[in-house]
Amino acid sequence: WNRNGDAVECVAVIPDSTYGMFHAEMVADCVKNGQYDVATMGAMQNIGLMAQKAEEYGSHPTTFELEEAGTVTVTAEDGTELMSFECEKGDIWRMSRAKDIPIKDWIRLAVERGQIEKVPVIFWLDENRAHDAEMIKKVNKYLPEFNTEGLDIQIMDVTAATRFTNERIRRGENTIAVTGNVLRDHLTDMYPILELGTSAKMLSIVPLLAGGGLYETGAGGSAPKHVDQFLAEGHLRWDSLGEFLALAESLRFIGQKHSDEKLAALTAGLDVANEGYLDNNKAPSRKAGEPDNKASHFYVAQYWADALASSDNAELAAKFAPVATALKENEAKIMEELLAVEGKAQDIGGYFHPDDAKAEAAMRPSATLNAIIDAI
Repeated sequence: WNRNGDAVECVAVIPDSTYGMFHAEMVADCVKNGQYDVATMGAMQNIGLMAQKAEEYGSHPTTFELEEAGTVTVTAEDGTELMSFECEKGDIWRMSRAKDIPIKDWIRLAVERGQIEKVPVIFWLDENRAHDAEMIKKVNKYLPEFNTEGLDIQIMDVTAATRFTNERIRRGENTIAVTGNVLRDHLTDMYPILELGTSAKMLSIVPLLAGGGLYETGAGGSAPKHVDQFLAEGHLRWDSLGEFLALAESLRFIGQKHSDEKLAALTAGLDVANEGYLDNNKAPSRKAGEPDNKASHFYVAQYWADALASSDNAELAAKFAPVATALKENEAKIMEELLAVEGKAQDIGGYFHPDDAKAEAAMRPSATLNAIIDAI
């Protein structure tokens, strides 16, 4: 987007010889077949190898800046030299690693997701890359240990996997991509952008080896600009769809783990609310003076309460029926109160570490909505 918020043509430069072919294939697909239809397109689910710092590419213990020219060697515990690199003074040398336990669990998660979704499971691995060739050996070794009956599991290089996935997406079919950590980052930016306009709306679920899980939203790279606008104009354009979806999945996880019917009903209600949020396009506007993140939360609350009011769980239905009625009857007044603060500078007592009381006052400016929520 340009400074006026308008979409414009641009030139993309991809300085990445490792996975540049993914982006090249995406561009070629759009040139050949045109814009994706968000109303009919399928989805890509990604299983990324991340546990125990697997294939980590950020700042980690195996990144070094060379103080002098020389040779960097990697040796096994028994002293065997695995690889070596000639480096110059000032070079930054980095190595990523992947351990056997997270690799095996990554394969297990891929099979498990395939069993749930009943769609093709594609390992994005290229036999001509040394690292991928070793990963393929692991996949072939561990797959027989899991129940793969009836599953379509294939191994493809990046270009073939991209083409296969895109062809299915254009037919409205879903596909599971099983990738390393870096390629996970590429895919989980690209496909949510095609489907939702931004990867910030993406839901990320990180199953933990010990049995728990992390449920979070997608990319936050644009967040600083959003905070700047909020402080200057009282308008927060961050879309919390990822958080709404993460909340639903975390409730679902706990409900299933403890066989809690009440939590299951709460989750079902939030699923309906999230669908309503998307169907009615309640995402925040980019411009001050129009509904922002605060309004988005109001509508999710309204849709959620409305769904719970008709829930099969009698206790929840009785509790939230009056809440749903109050939110509906006061919608115009609540929106008026939320929009009244638009365009006004906000003081939240800090940027990276705001004051909770000031931030709450800035984000909850509707006395009518607050009274309804606080009375639950």
